[in-house]
Amino acid sequence: MYLSTSRAADIAGDTPAPKGPLRAVPGTVFALGLVSLVTDVSAEMVTAVLPLYLMAGLGMSPLAFGALDGLHQGATALLRLAGGRIADRTHRRKLVAGTGYALSAVCKAALLAVTTPWSVAAVLAADRTGKGLRTAPRDALISLSVPPEEQGRAFGVHRALDTAGALLGPLAAFGVLWVAVDGYEAVFTVSCCIAVLGVVMLALFVREAPAPAPVQPAASPRAPLPPVRTLLRLPGLRRLCLTAAVLGLFTVGDAFLYLLLQRRLDLSAAYFPLLPVGTAAVFLLAALPVGRLADRLGRRRVFLGGHALLLGACLLLLAPVPAGAPLVAGVLALLGLFYAATDGVLMAAAGPLLPAELRTTGLAALQTAQALARFAGSLLFGAAWTLWGPGQALGLAAGGLLLSLAAVTVSGGRRTGRSS
Repeated sequence: MYLSTSRAADIAGDTPAPKGPLRAVPGTVFALGLVSLVTDVSAEMVTAVLPLYLMAGLGMSPLAFGALDGLHQGATALLRLAGGRIADRTHRRKLVAGTGYALSAVCKAALLAVTTPWSVAAVLAADRTGKGLRTAPRDALISLSVPPEEQGRAFGVHRALDTAGALLGPLAAFGVLWVAVDGYEAVFTVSCCIAVLGVVMLALFVREAPAPAPVQPAASPRAPLPPVRTLLRLPGLRRLCLTAAVLGLFTVGDAFLYLLLQRRLDLSAAYFPLLPVGTAAVFLLAALPVGRLADRLGRRRVFLGGHALLLGACLLLLAPVPAGAPLVAGVLALLGLFYAATDGVLMAAAGPLLPAELRTTGLAALQTAQALARFAGSLLFGAAWTLWGPGQALGLAAGGLLLSLAAVTVSGGRRTGRSS
């Protein structure tokens, strides 16, 4: 019913849009949010149990887990560019995104057939391939559905729905582990069924974005798109890519932070999936307000502030505070606010910089720069954990994040001063 109302409002151009924070978003944004909600329930069920499943169940070392976590972040990063390029060339963003969602659903089923750390890693690499294919086309569909001044709000709505799935996923995993005898296999089975539901919802409810008008109307409809490198010449996009990459290199993966919390608290494996729930709850509550704040105060400023919050979470874990509820609440709240201030905000910052016909490719290029940096950062963090222990590794990461934040902030201030 909501989708029908939103679509009718899209067509009726003479009806003024309601004002205020509760005004309706386009049906495409809402439908994609519901697809992401369902898909994230599936994905986070697996993610919530994965660290303990690999390190405690299958005996993977911290260094190997760091490599696998990096694989999650960036090993398929270049495929984002391929998916974005195909989507822009064919104007079939929904089809490319749907292919990625379907591939991830198949991988959930494949987890039931693998039993060694590196066979699991291969399946997860294929799953990340699906995520790499779908992310940029999905974000382009969102960006093309709203005007530039409402990008932050639209992505905030989508990320709030997406994070509702991230909140429900660990709870579902916890429930399955609580009642199932073969806990991990049961988690993977339920996750696969939910992922299939997400693919069906995408096919039924998400509309394709209209093909943008060509830059040169006289050009052939089969004229080749400009090369990807020309995107980096667009004002602001190159600096945004560099900022995301520099900060991504020192972004500690949340799986490592949860493992550190589990060690500090001596938490039972059955309760481990509940740690991401706190992060997701804060992200869910903050995504829309932070998105609207970014529209008003500046998206780059909010993005940098989000990384300052992540630095706060790292410092809190390093601080000599008692291992109890205040420590858990503080770390999970800061981590949730970090995601609210960075995930959708980065895409909202890039969207208005990109022409419509290259929107997917441009967003994919930015995501690739960030993902490759996080891939390298996870490898370095896993190596530091193996060589010097978790505390020293976290201290080095926090120091690197502090220095990179200072460098990016000073660089942005100098550029602003020169342009004024």
